[in-house]
Amino acid sequence: MISNTIGPWLLGISVSLSILVITLMIKAWRDMKRSPYFFMRRQAEKQLQSYAAKSVVLLLVTAVLGVYSWQQPEVDTTLRVAILSNTKPLNENVIQLFEEEASFNAASLPDVADFLLDDESGGLLLIGEGRERGALAVTVLPDEYNRVRASAELTPNTELGQLFFSTEVDNSYNAIEPRAIFGEGRYRLYATFSYDGMADGMAWSWVWRHNGQVVDGNNELWAYGTDGPGYIFYAPPSGFNNGEYTLEIWVNGELLTQATAIMNSAAITAGN
Repeated sequence: MISNTIGPWLLGISVSLSILVITLMIKAWRDMKRSPYFFMRRQAEKQLQSYAAKSVVLLLVTAVLGVYSWQQPEVDTTLRVAILSNTKPLNENVIQLFEEEASFNAASLPDVADFLLDDESGGLLLIGEGRERGALAVTVLPDEYNRVRASAELTPNTELGQLFFSTEVDNSYNAIEPRAIFGEGRYRLYATFSYDGMADGMAWSWVWRHNGQVVDGNNELWAYGTDGPGYIFYAPPSGFNNGEYTLEIWVNGELLTQATAIMNSAAITAGN
């Protein structure tokens, strides 16, 4: 153990002291030879004898420590695992508790796809396409935006695509430089999307929320054909405040898609 713990330190200290004593011994020898006075030569001679004795002792200690350290075996660092053959197996009650806890945790975790940031387009999709996913994450369509009675039924083929936020759109209703983080202030925010399987006469609603509170929306009958691109915009009179602005799009009372834009001037300044 010494060779792998304090052995090298003791050996190093012994060598250093030996070198120091030998240096002092050489100095005393030079003083003895060069001194013109008897008493100074005598004093230097006594120092030489003392340093010589000390150096011999230190050299012997150094040699002993070196030999001892060299002969010590290396410490075995191999990990060893003991297999316990008499351990008691888990009873059925314990196994059932583990299974119930695992199933509860798996059911309570949200789907990773519900919180997906699209790196290619810049859109922040908190709730993906499909009514099932929206139903898990959103509350209820506000009554003030659910007053139109639909004349066309919602079908399993009805789909609204992912929402992309931007401050500009082109002539084909495509978002220009879509992203998920915007600065605070006054401007118009567009949310573009694609739709398929729609039918004129469906009742569709859009709801804007700021940090969960409803701030704007509308409700009307669909009159834009079966498929194509579309957009919704929002420009609050007082401008966008710091926080999260969520857009929900409902068709015949069911949520089909939703996304959130973050308004944070500090994040824009930091380059996020």
